Amino acid sequence: MTDPDPIVEAVFDAVAATAPEIRDALPGRRVESGTENPSGETVLAGDMYADELLAEALGAVDGVGSFVSEERPEAVDVGGAVGEGAYAVAIDPLDGSSNLRSNNAMGTVVGIYDAPLPASGRTLVAAGYVLYGPITTMVVADERGVREEVVERDGDGDDPGVTRSVVDDDLTLPDQPTVYGFGGRVPDWPDAFREYAREIENELKLRYGGAMVGDVNQVVTYGGVFAYPALVDAPDGKLRLSFEANPIAYIVESMGGASSDGSGSILDVEPDGLHDRVPLHVGNEELVDRLESALDE
Repeated sequence: MTDPDPIVEAVFDAVAATAPEIRDALPGRRVESGTENPSGETVLAGDMYADELLAEALGAVDGVGSFVSEERPEAVDVGGAVGEGAYAVAIDPLDGSSNLRSNNAMGTVVGIYDAPLPASGRTLVAAGYVLYGPITTMVVADERGVREEVVERDGDGDDPGVTRSVVDDDLTLPDQPTVYGFGGRVPDWPDAFREYAREIENELKLRYGGAMVGDVNQVVTYGGVFAYPALVDAPDGKLRLSFEANPIAYIVESMGGASSDGSGSILDVEPDGLHDRVPLHVGNEELVDRLESALDE
């Protein structure tokens, strides 16, 4: 097996180390912070706390040259030159934070790029996400494949430490898809996507909770398709390419699945800006191929 990239491992060690602390802090941070992020969305106190904690942890990792967050307008230089021995790390600190008030699933999304951002998803060297569900888990995709880990504290006291326990070291999408989840309001879906959705809902079970990490994890576990399509009033989609779509596409494609912006792989989309949005469709290859065919008619 290929030896792990030490910088990649250090990044995910840092992300895992923050996970229990982020989770513990959420009960007291369910209120609005009074600010908006660069995409014009209201930021909760939980978003800001997770962003600050991750920025500190990742900025201390040797080999991380820049830190880029959905909550920040620009990249923060923290080390060496990206692409010259250092990586850029892009995060969505608290994906699905609108679920915080209702106490539903949330997560953290991470993409590690070997190029200054914004950049194509083809420059990713690894990606992953933490899911704050009944169990805190982390899915990691790198050159060795895709694995799922349980993240938990390994003791008590002021500095108990965190362990990453691998529960599946070779994640692949199930051959028989079971679930689907589609974002956006049905009246706002383009006609072609609405027709595709009608076919899918007769074949698969609906699993949609309003947090991309949780919804994608359903597809990762059971097979199927997740989509947040282009909308009539938002033709560029809702999800951010650098922080959400690219990392998730990298993970699903590494599992033997497919991703699409409606016409081709998400990883081939060339961004113009750091906070570009894109339609996102990921899942079993046959289902994504059918979606592209439907949108092309």
